[in-house]
Amino acid sequence: MDFLTLIQVLDSTVRMATPLLLACLAGLFSERAGIFDIGLEGKMLMAAFFSAAVAAVTGNVWLGLLAGIGASMLLSGLHGLASITFRGNQLISGVALNFLASGLTVLIAESWFRQGGRTPSLLTEGRFNGIELPFAIGPSEAEAAGRPLSELIGEANVIQQIWSELISGHSILVYVAALMVPLTWWVLFRTRFGLRLRAVGENPAAVDTAGVSVRGLRFAAIGIAGVLCGIAGAYLATGLQAGFVKEMTSGRGYIALAALIFAKWRPWHALGACLLFGLLQAVALRFQSIQLGGVSIPVQVMDALPYVLTVVILAGFVGKAIPPRAGGQPYVKER
Repeated sequence: MDFLTLIQVLDSTVRMATPLLLACLAGLFSERAGIFDIGLEGKMLMAAFFSAAVAAVTGNVWLGLLAGIGASMLLSGLHGLASITFRGNQLISGVALNFLASGLTVLIAESWFRQGGRTPSLLTEGRFNGIELPFAIGPSEAEAAGRPLSELIGEANVIQQIWSELISGHSILVYVAALMVPLTWWVLFRTRFGLRLRAVGENPAAVDTAGVSVRGLRFAAIGIAGVLCGIAGAYLATGLQAGFVKEMTSGRGYIALAALIFAKWRPWHALGACLLFGLLQAVALRFQSIQLGGVSIPVQVMDALPYVLTVVILAGFVGKAIPPRAGGQPYVKER
């Protein structure tokens, strides 16, 4: 493998890790506040459908993004109503949201577009296109030189290859996801709101005693989770792909939960965990057949690697991960 191929694999890693990272940070906010959110998958799926549907109808990708965030926040509100207001089982509520989104997206897509549960393919204005950063070798330079883009990048120095192929050329949502990591760390560990949010996940009675609304903080947490899942779903349908297809999240919500446990509910560690899962997905896409010791490994084995790692992590083989102490427990105010 030459250096340029390695850079291209890492570029695919960043793209594949973006929805995982956004969903992982969504789960981080929710679970730090004591609300287990199995429904990340469903919220991403619902956001992917409505963002693609609105972008296809209006031709405006930003309206699609807002629709995706709105759909995700609606499911977050239902989850909060069931698990916070009515003190229902948080895991069952999340699983119910996943089933609801799985069936509802296909039903509405078939009713609206009559394309077998898909949305129409999105054109240029209906998608988030790559941003060409300054000093990067992009399509415009290749067109001006009358040469293939890969040839120009291959002749560039190492720094320019990294800048042009790995850092530049992503959609704006990729850069938003990257900025969300330090922002999440700052909010959770350097603000009063973050301190109270973490305290609600550890000892909600103490927060209530201090005169702070436990219910309000938990609703705020799942609201933030809804926004992040909405962005993740919108990126899947309007950035990574060009439209919605049935079950297009492909278990990414569950992988994000595994990454969250792997990261032990810490933002910077979550970035590393999501990049690891993204790398496995990128390798599976890039290398359809790998030879090891004269044995050809089928592509299905490569595709299964992220899910195998998910099972390994959830089985506890990566060390002990201790969740917030009040996680999964509805809070009942003492009288």
